[in-house]
Amino acid sequence: MANDAPPRWDRRMQQRLAHGEAAALGELYDRFASLVHNLAHRVLEDEEAADRVTREVFGYAWENPDAYDPKQGSLRSWIATLAHRQAVHRLREAEARAAADPAGDGAAGDGAAGAAGARAGRTPEDIEERIREASVAARADYIVTSMPAPLRAALELAYFDRRDYRQTAAELGVTEDEARRRLRLGLQLLSTARAPLPEAGPPPGYGRAL
Repeated sequence: MANDAPPRWDRRMQQRLAHGEAAALGELYDRFASLVHNLAHRVLEDEEAADRVTREVFGYAWENPDAYDPKQGSLRSWIATLAHRQAVHRLREAEARAAADPAGDGAAGDGAAGAAGARAGRTPEDIEERIREASVAARADYIVTSMPAPLRAALELAYFDRRDYRQTAAELGVTEDEARRRLRLGLQLLSTARAPLPEAGPPPGYGRAL
């Protein structure tokens, strides 16, 4: 599965990008584009703005493959971190434009600016709370899609399909104790979505529109 890419794949991909192999960028995009777009959309709530962040993230990965350190985690995690930081940066940027031009008379920007314009008049505290909420939601999405398939399947049955642990066990073909264990572990992972995040800033060199 794409979500379970081994570290060896990560290192090889970094080497291919460093050598300027265009096919590697295409492969990276195919593997992680939906992840990046979904995370960005969670934060920005706008399709056009999420598309822009997606382009920026893969542009940065193409131009700066050495910024990824395999010792610090998976390539998937690095890409997700870039997506989150850039999306938060673009949201703050759009909110600042909306605050400076509450009537919406300024030059048109990306979709995030339009979404922010609709929310003009919020205080800085409101904006930071919105960013925190969006970050938690994006992190939760990432955790669910990244967790081992057995845990994810148990959570989906229990919380999306409203199955109790006995029904979950029956549908997964496991014991009731195993179903409870999977649900417990899945919830423990999901609870980390509210853990403090690193200070979010744009990738170096991506502090302005490309």
